[in-house]
Amino acid sequence: MIEEVFSLDLRVSEKFYIRRNRYTPGNPGSGKRISIVSGIHGDELEGQMVCYLLNRFLRENEDKILGTIDIYPSINSVGIDSILRNVPPTDIDLNRVFPGSPEGTLPERIAFALVEAVKGSDIAIDIHSSNIFLFEIPQVRISEENAETLVPLAEKLNVDFIWVHGAVTVLKSTFAHTMNELGTKTLVVEMGVGMRLTQEYCYQLFRGIVNLLTQEGFLNYEVNYDVRKPTISTNGEVHFINAEAPGIFIQNSEHGSWVNEGENIGRVVSSLTGEVLQDVVSPAKGFLFTLREYPVVYPGSLLARIYEEKNG
Repeated sequence: MIEEVFSLDLRVSEKFYIRRNRYTPGNPGSGKRISIVSGIHGDELEGQMVCYLLNRFLRENEDKILGTIDIYPSINSVGIDSILRNVPPTDIDLNRVFPGSPEGTLPERIAFALVEAVKGSDIAIDIHSSNIFLFEIPQVRISEENAETLVPLAEKLNVDFIWVHGAVTVLKSTFAHTMNELGTKTLVVEMGVGMRLTQEYCYQLFRGIVNLLTQEGFLNYEVNYDVRKPTISTNGEVHFINAEAPGIFIQNSEHGSWVNEGENIGRVVSSLTGEVLQDVVSPAKGFLFTLREYPVVYPGSLLARIYEEKNG
């Protein structure tokens, strides 16, 4: 059932709204509720395809639904319509104003409405793409303080990597942090690249969500495909590789591959002089889970992230 959980009149006869598609069991079910959220950033579109696949699947399997399943495809709908990451016309990042306020700016009111709608869910999945600059392997990002609770759930999502962040890197103004503080187990998924659909990744996450729904008692369904066993960062170190000079970054390694220490993963070159300005090499043997997609770089631009697994 499609429901409008929040609306607000904007300029020039426009209207902002948050809509969800709610699926409930036909018979008394498990009493559990899950919320799948996408589109907090208007330039992140991978979640749109995942929500389409999930809605199609649930429509075809309504008799198997055991718990309430809420799908929120496009939270920042005006950002998606105008191909903007932030909320127009404020240019404020929606994922930096949670938990929001019912009397605040437009982004704060959107954030507050979303929290109120999702609050009380047992689990939430917050789907993000990367920005237009970086290409990300399907991964779940979790703060250290929530790792014990969330890692077992993340392992069911069919992703390649689970990145457990140090507590100092967690932004308290995000949707995921707010919901975890309120008692909803919230997983942040990152995958693909901004303004694009990586169909392979969308299908991969869709299958993972179906698996989680089944394993956690929201669906009576038999999963007949293998679920990936992700690499988990708790036993290693994440290395950040940045550009040292302005130029064009040319990739030389396959995204999502395991690379060796000293292996060349790309070059920063000058299109004016024909020189190689920087040979970009891996500082360790590890998993290349982030790779620069947009080729123009400046000193400090992020080129890659590599996870180094350590023994002992």
